Amino acid sequence: MSFDPRVRPGDRVRLRDWPTRIDAPYRSKTHADELLQAQVAKLSALQNRLYASGSCAVLIIFQAMDAAGKDGAISHVMSGVNPQGCQVTSFKHPSADEQLHDFLWRTTRCLPERGQIGIFNRSYYEEVLIARVHPEILGAEGLPDSNPGARHVWRHRYRSINDLERHLHRNATHVLKFFLHLSKEEQRLRFIDRIDDPAKNWKFSEADITERGYWGEYRRAYEACLSATSSANAAWHVVPADDKRTARLIVAQTIVDHLESLDLSYPAPDPAHLKELRAIRARLVAEAKGG
Repeated sequence: MSFDPRVRPGDRVRLRDWPTRIDAPYRSKTHADELLQAQVAKLSALQNRLYASGSCAVLIIFQAMDAAGKDGAISHVMSGVNPQGCQVTSFKHPSADEQLHDFLWRTTRCLPERGQIGIFNRSYYEEVLIARVHPEILGAEGLPDSNPGARHVWRHRYRSINDLERHLHRNATHVLKFFLHLSKEEQRLRFIDRIDDPAKNWKFSEADITERGYWGEYRRAYEACLSATSSANAAWHVVPADDKRTARLIVAQTIVDHLESLDLSYPAPDPAHLKELRAIRARLVAEAKGG
């Protein structure tokens, strides 16, 4: 797949310049499933090595507008991963207790340990997205200097996020960030589908339409956020999301490529342990002969 979704450090992101749909890298639905399963198999093997080595962790962040396909991407791409080595955390509106702490507190508690893949379905980035579109959320945090109209508020938060991600990288937590880039028209069609399909009614509410009314504000908030927080060690990937299958293939390929770049391996036994294993094997073989 030749499409490169990465935002280069220092780039000023204009989402109208990024496609929400590209030529499909598959010939049919069956072919798409085959391609994805091949990536899932690779990811499963790499995750086993990550878990066994215990040398680093991977944090995968998904951000998007409503109906962009975050849940589907997570469930399909991570379908072959051992649940013992992966944890998905979804972040909704902060609780009263969470609002009494700094804005990174609730997500920091959920960071993956070494050997694990952690997935954030939404994340600390909500604090420079929804909090920017809805300034009353920022006001509810009760900070002494939290005027949502002041540029320094967001500049300071971007710096805090960048500092956190640099800290994580220095301490062997690799951060992969995906923005599923959905068009407003495709969102409209998916909303209609959720209304028409009884099995999907639970996914839709009046609040979704209310938030759709802030499309332009969210777009500007995302552009500012992506521009300010894409770094060499924690780059944003703007994934065309109008075609769910293409989006999942891009996400899967990106994760696999990154894990392969870590050059993970299973721990090699030391000489004493290896000698012990050989002795145990010899006893097991002898046991069969004796029986």
